[in-house]
Amino acid sequence: MASEKIITTRNLTKRFGDFTAVDHISFEVDKGEIFGFLGANGAGKTTAMRMLCGLSMPTSGEATIAGFDVYKSTEKIKRSIGYMSQKFSLYEDLTVKENIRFYAGIYGKSNSFIKEKTALLVKQLHLEAEADKLVKGLPLGWKQKLAFSVAIFHEPQIVFLDEPTGGVDPVTRREFWNLIYEAAATGITIFVTTHYMDEAEYCNRVSIMVDGRIDALDSPFNLKQQFNAKSMDEVFLQLARKASRGE
Repeated sequence: MASEKIITTRNLTKRFGDFTAVDHISFEVDKGEIFGFLGANGAGKTTAMRMLCGLSMPTSGEATIAGFDVYKSTEKIKRSIGYMSQKFSLYEDLTVKENIRFYAGIYGKSNSFIKEKTALLVKQLHLEAEADKLVKGLPLGWKQKLAFSVAIFHEPQIVFLDEPTGGVDPVTRREFWNLIYEAAATGITIFVTTHYMDEAEYCNRVSIMVDGRIDALDSPFNLKQQFNAKSMDEVFLQLARKASRGE
């Protein structure tokens, strides 16, 4: 049985004047897949992700996100996705519970849904003692795990993670990836950018952008074979050396 495509792009392009930030990229992502979206600084990752999230209009090309067209249905796309950035995306001066309620309310969830799921989430994250404390008092690792949990609280079809583990220690990064695996197992598609090449190994498939184009796309195992590399770090370096632009 053919897998369900949750993201499709065909020749998706974004230009700023004479500069082509994203240059005719084409790829598909399956439902429930953990898809790594890699590239050096200036490769075009963030610009591409903004188009996929409905935050930036493409110059040309086609894309559908959760079945919605990026030109015609940006608001529907925004309600079908979750998003978490490296720049911590919760409100520091709200409590853990208040943050959860705030974001769930944005997505129009009922009070009964929010109350029931908040209790479950607090228990899952072992934050019972911190539930009524301000988020700014939490350790960074707990903040990251809470931010991810809030990003998928409304049960989106896709969650976009923009370098979500920046600045946290290796043990916390591994715990964070356990949350990613659990979410993917429920059918949520994970679209993740990262600068940690060991995390690329955790993805089902990985694309690598160079100068606005996708220069490689396959499973980590196949990419390492293709580039005769022992690690994804070696694969990335081989491709990144070809880049002619940076930030």
